[in-house]
Amino acid sequence: MDPEVRFNEFADDLSAQNSDVELGKMFGMPTIKRNGKATSGFWKGSMVFKLTDEGNREQALALDGAERFDPMGGRPMREWVVVPASHSDEWPRLAEDALTL
Repeated sequence: MDPEVRFNEFADDLSAQNSDVELGKMFGMPTIKRNGKATSGFWKGSMVFKLTDEGNREQALALDGAERFDPMGGRPMREWVVVPASHSDEWPRLAEDALTL
C-alpha cells in the first residue's frame, strides 16, 4: 500500500475515534494532533512520532532505518523518531503511543 494512503487511512480513523484528536500541519507535513499538540506526521514517505516514553522511543529507534527526526539538519529533536515506510505495519501502534502525551 502507498505510504501516504496508509497514513491517511489510520489518521482519519484516529481522529474519528477520539474527539480530542485532529489532523493538521507541522513543518509543512500532514500531522496528527491531540489537544492542539502534534504527536505524529507524514514526512517524505516516512512517519515521525513524538514518543515521550523512553522505552517506546528506544523500541522505535531499534527498527531498521529509524532515526531521530532532524527537519532542519544538525539539530535532531530528542523525542521525535522517523520510521520508514518499510515498517508501516508499526505506524498505527506508534501513532497510538505518541497520543499518550
